[in-house]
Amino acid sequence: MFNAIYITKDDKGYQADIQALDTSALPDEDVVIDVEYSTLNYKDALAVTGKSPVVRTFPMVAGIDLAGTVSSSRSPRFKAGDKVLVNGWGLGEQYWGGLAQKAAINADFVQALPETISAYHAMNVGTAGYTAMLCVMALESQNITPDKGEILVTGANGGVGTTAIAILAKLGYTVVASTGRLEQADALKALGASEVIDRAQLSEPGRPLAKERWAGVVDSVGSHTLANACAATMSEGAVAACGLAQGMDFPATVAPFILRGVKLLGINSVTQPLEVREKAWSRIATDLPPESLASITKNVGLAEALAIAPEFLSGQVQGRVVVDVNK
Repeated sequence: MFNAIYITKDDKGYQADIQALDTSALPDEDVVIDVEYSTLNYKDALAVTGKSPVVRTFPMVAGIDLAGTVSSSRSPRFKAGDKVLVNGWGLGEQYWGGLAQKAAINADFVQALPETISAYHAMNVGTAGYTAMLCVMALESQNITPDKGEILVTGANGGVGTTAIAILAKLGYTVVASTGRLEQADALKALGASEVIDRAQLSEPGRPLAKERWAGVVDSVGSHTLANACAATMSEGAVAACGLAQGMDFPATVAPFILRGVKLLGINSVTQPLEVREKAWSRIATDLPPESLASITKNVGLAEALAIAPEFLSGQVQGRVVVDVNK
């Protein structure tokens, strides 16, 4: 038997609770993993609460991330005892996920845990931090180097935002953090932000072009915030867009792109090929020290993760939530 956050939908409605499941209930997949840690992400909170139709098949075990040890494998790539991680690929949406003590996963979704990263640190980073690294790598691909100017990070108190600040600061960038929780400014500066601004400066309708300020942007917010960030990006600057916390809309004009050559880079973290994932995680191993996120990390068990999910959606949770599935 193993415990899991189990989501069902039937005549009684939508429900997520902790259930003890028999191992025979696991999907017939190549790699069975004894999960050590998972995380709670925005998408997990949507799945657990049912506030958005994230879950596509029922019943479902929640959790888009996991790290642990292989207990059995039919794949030649893995053997019992291997340390592994999985993030994205539709876990917790189409496939049973990581908020459980055991998981059975398609071998194509599994990657070896870098030797210098513990299972705990991997889940402290999680999909949010991995996405942040993809954003940083995208900016670097456009030659946005630290000497080019300030980097704006929106949604700065979220998982992507906090991790992006830590990575960028470690790499020598000057980071400006945009947040709706100015009372957390000191925490963001401790992560490496040189300045913290109120998100209200970006979240309302703005002009097609604004004064050039940002050499690059990491945006997890979307909507007017993304439009205003693009409008104030310098000529030949770049904007990495990876989220929609404010909205899915993009109320902008083509002006920044055709008059300043601004590059809008879409970041899809879910289905990146293995070689990209391995590169991102190897960069995390070198550019994001384990202690960098300690001050903004909450450690919980499965039951507390279930209770925290609604708070996550209302913006009451700052930083990272690591879930010890055996707690």
